[in-house]
Amino acid sequence: MILDVRNIQTFYGESQALQGVTLHLEEGETVCILGRNGAGKSTTLKSIMGLTPPRSGEVIFDDKPVQGLPAHRIARAGIGYVPEDRRIFPGLTVRDNLDVASYQRKGSASRWTVDGILKKYEMLGERADQDGATLSGGQQQMLAVARSLMIQPRLLLLDEPNEGLAPVIVQQIGELIDDLSKTTTILFTDQSVRFALKHARRAYILEKGQVVHEATSDELRVDQATQDRFLSVA
Repeated sequence: MILDVRNIQTFYGESQALQGVTLHLEEGETVCILGRNGAGKSTTLKSIMGLTPPRSGEVIFDDKPVQGLPAHRIARAGIGYVPEDRRIFPGLTVRDNLDVASYQRKGSASRWTVDGILKKYEMLGERADQDGATLSGGQQQMLAVARSLMIQPRLLLLDEPNEGLAPVIVQQIGELIDDLSKTTTILFTDQSVRFALKHARRAYILEKGQVVHEATSDELRVDQATQDRFLSVA
């Protein structure tokens, strides 16, 4: 098991956002978190990453507790994170956005390099010297994901990777997730049930900061009653 989240309770001030979230990932899995707006999907990823530290509970990564550590130490441990708003560095080229995030963990293989990423992903390679802030939304999302790879992550957290993107770009993001899943464990959130179940092996459903359902993607795909109960929008 590469990630074991145990009963985490996370607050924003006095408002409780997560109420005992528990989930796990085996190494090599791709897992999605589903739920309506405000269910706690993004907060779950932020809590794992140390950006909104849980007040209680445990986050175990690679058999070591990481709850309470600052986000940069969690990243150095091998967790990559792509926030919903992408946070591309303005004034830096695509190449520089990648280079500034480069980090070699002790004992890790240099699977991802700037030149390797620019060669593998032509959309970025063709714009290597372009200011990252001038890219389209889809191009910025590709860059944000690629930048997260520069720490050679063992686990990749993707928060709403399709938010606001055109259908053709959503398809490309799905292909990117499928490609990365061959070598990297992935946990992502998404509003689209169809997209999530197509690209994930398992799913957790959150409601009001709690895990209310867990199933394989195949099981949830045919479970319309559960989808209607927890995921439909009135």
